[in-house]
Amino acid sequence: MAPINNGDEQQPPKFKVTIVGSGNWGSVASKLIASNTLKLPSFHDEVKMWVFEEILPCGQKLTDVINRTNENVKYLPGIKLGCNVVADPDLENAVRDANMLVFVTPHQFMEGICKRLVGKIRSDAQAISLIKGMEVKKEGPCMISTLISQQLGVNCCVLMGANIANEIAVEKFSEATVGYRGNREIAEKWVQLFSTPYFAVSACQDVEGVELCGTLKNVVAIAAGFVDGLDMGNNTKAAIMRIGLREMKAFSKLLFSSVKDSTFFESCGVADLITTCLGGRNRKCAEAFAKNGGKRSFDDLEAEMLQGQKLQGVSTAKEVYEVLKHKGWLEMFPLFTTVHEICTGRLPPTAIVEYSEHAPKFPITGSPTSFA
Repeated sequence: MAPINNGDEQQPPKFKVTIVGSGNWGSVASKLIASNTLKLPSFHDEVKMWVFEEILPCGQKLTDVINRTNENVKYLPGIKLGCNVVADPDLENAVRDANMLVFVTPHQFMEGICKRLVGKIRSDAQAISLIKGMEVKKEGPCMISTLISQQLGVNCCVLMGANIANEIAVEKFSEATVGYRGNREIAEKWVQLFSTPYFAVSACQDVEGVELCGTLKNVVAIAAGFVDGLDMGNNTKAAIMRIGLREMKAFSKLLFSSVKDSTFFESCGVADLITTCLGGRNRKCAEAFAKNGGKRSFDDLEAEMLQGQKLQGVSTAKEVYEVLKHKGWLEMFPLFTTVHEICTGRLPPTAIVEYSEHAPKFPITGSPTSFA
């Protein structure tokens, strides 16, 4: 990846960043990045942020309001993004000159976005995904970073961690993990771009492990929300989190033998699992679902509670279930299986603990339950 030459031979060439996505987390990411591009001489000051255009209740376009007020009034109200953030509703225009692309949209939209970007990005572009989720295809599960790499022909790292966006927005301390494959240099460039005194970022050579941690913890958070909604207490919630971590690790290592045990002890692993099960939108909506006895759909709860944001845990639970069913692994992952069956109304919310009467079944050889 070559920096962009700004035309002045006396000045070193610079990297140019575009953020593809502008929701709650995307807006926080733009704040982090914009604060650094102003300080780091190897980056252009301007940070473009692609915004899916919406008309606000006041009748104005969201992009116009962001560019006038320097604030995403719908998805991150009250937080200034940085004077160098420019909202752009034109996806192709937003990415045209960038050679560092940050993807942060709901995962169910990524395949369509990638199709729109084929042939429209720089040949030397690098990408990073902040997206939790996977695509399930006939040939098997496809991680979002892989989808980006295959469709756009770019190297794609990932960034995951214990990152409740609203806390980072007000500069409460948090950590994150950049997962990379072979190029440590580009990983360090991403670390540099995201790191601030209140946002500590480290690199880990395990893209699949880092990304699966960020994806699967949302399924466990749904289970934790059921426990909260049924007022089952902290002991039960801790048990669900432990079982969830075990299934996260087992599922990851069955899909990708390269996944490292140590990854689950990074911010993207156990720390992200804990914070998502204590707070966050998946736990919140699952709690409401359980309090209503499963009589209100997650679609209704999402529309009512999240002001346009999207749940990831329910759709991810469905995708994980499809993989488990296809591979004959349902009995090996009772928690993941039960979460999906509760979400779809096949089981009542109370089944989240009833399943535990049946010991999970793992392969006799290479048991993935051990953290050794």
